[in-house]
Amino acid sequence: MMNKRYKKVAVGGTFDKFHDGHKKLLSTAFELGNQIEIGVTSDAFGGLKGDIDSCKKRMVNLKLFFGDRSNFNVVPLDDPFGTTIFDEDFDAIVVSKETEPTAEKINEIRLSKGMKPIDIVVVSFVLAEDGNPISSTRIRCGEINKNGLLINNTEK
Repeated sequence: MMNKRYKKVAVGGTFDKFHDGHKKLLSTAFELGNQIEIGVTSDAFGGLKGDIDSCKKRMVNLKLFFGDRSNFNVVPLDDPFGTTIFDEDFDAIVVSKETEPTAEKINEIRLSKGMKPIDIVVVSFVLAEDGNPISSTRIRCGEINKNGLLINNTEK
C-alpha cells in the first residue's frame, strides 16, 4: 500500500441518498489516508434529520461504493464524535464546511484528555447545477438528483 499523508483518517456523516458531495468527501479521505474509518449516523442519531434510509442500508451502500478497497472500516455513530475522542491513532478528519465546528469540538475534547489534536481537512461543497450545494435534504425534497441536476416538476 502506498504511503499517504496520514496513517488513519476519520470521516463521518449520515450518508443518506448517497450523492456526489459524499463521494468527494470520501474520496478525499482515501487520497489522504492509509486507513479510513467511516462513521455513519445510527438510526437513532441520524433519525434526527427526518425520513432517512436505515443505518444498515446506508452502511451497505458505502461498502458497495468502496468494494474494491480494503483499507476502510464502516462503523455506526451514536454521537457527533464517534471513536475520534478515544482513539489516539487518528491523524486527521475530513469534513465539509458544515461539519467543521464538530471537528473543532473533537480537538477540544482530545486536548482536554491529553490527546494530540488531529488535522482538520475541509472539503468544499459540490454544487448542483443551480449553484447551491448538493444535499440529501434537497434530494429528499425532490429539488435535485444525486448528481445535482435540477428535477423538473414534470419529472417528480
